[in-house]
Amino acid sequence: MNDVEGHVLHGLLEEASGDIVIRLDRHGFMIHASANIAELGLDLSCALLLPHITDLAERDHAGFLGEHVSAVLAGRTQIGWIEFPVVACAERDTCREAQCQRWYALSLRPMCDTNGTPDGALCLMRSVQRLRSLEGELHSRAVTDPLTGLANRQAFCASLRRHLARGGGQMVAVFAVDSMRALLLRYGQRTADEVLWGFAKFLETMTQSLTAPGHELAQLDGERFAVLLPEMTARCAREWAEDVLTTFAGLAAPTSAKAPQLTASAGLARVECTVDWTLREAELGLVLARAGGGRQVATAGHRRAA
Repeated sequence: MNDVEGHVLHGLLEEASGDIVIRLDRHGFMIHASANIAELGLDLSCALLLPHITDLAERDHAGFLGEHVSAVLAGRTQIGWIEFPVVACAERDTCREAQCQRWYALSLRPMCDTNGTPDGALCLMRSVQRLRSLEGELHSRAVTDPLTGLANRQAFCASLRRHLARGGGQMVAVFAVDSMRALLLRYGQRTADEVLWGFAKFLETMTQSLTAPGHELAQLDGERFAVLLPEMTARCAREWAEDVLTTFAGLAAPTSAKAPQLTASAGLARVECTVDWTLREAELGLVLARAGGGRQVATAGHRRAA
């Protein structure tokens, strides 16, 4: 490394506290790195063979990183930041645990020798793991109901759109605890929340007992829950929904005369036409079930949107 490169490298180290600075040759092999590369489980001083920059990336992202580095070194693309996961542990060749994976951003600065000939590049690697984690947390909050932890209406509708794009035909059941408004007015919001949370966990248990794969459970709003039932006929879906209601009524039977009698109802529909149409049909079935006295399953019939 000449004096000019050394000056640039030390300048980068001074302005990039906590970042990793790497010197690449013209083929992308690492010929020097700041000491904190040890955080990634690497020690260039002990390496018999120079590692390539792509050796840092998790296996599925190595090709993408290699193409970008090659393009920058050859002057075929603009200099910018790219992000990729790194296996950051001492056993990086064998470790595939999720907790060993960290996300980093990489920026390249092509270098030339005193004659102006391309001579590799300087890399700046900066951890973006905290940002990635925050983005994941924000996304999770955006598609999750805060009370029950179930997927919310937005996430369920997105799933229905995917099924409709593949032709639809699955069954959907919409459940709700009967007389929730009366329960709220008599016992308060805290008790109502406890009932909804308990009903959500009960539905989770009932859906997990399904033998057919691919079922999905979500909370549509404050009191309605939806279950997608793939690979299930309308008859089987009705029988399963009726079993859910009967089981819930038995588990929620009052232990005293003063305790409320909790029951639930359900509406069934087939995934067809549009997301709004599908949910409207299922929710209309729920309305009919409640109008019939509750604790039953109903369908709105096979009508088509105009």
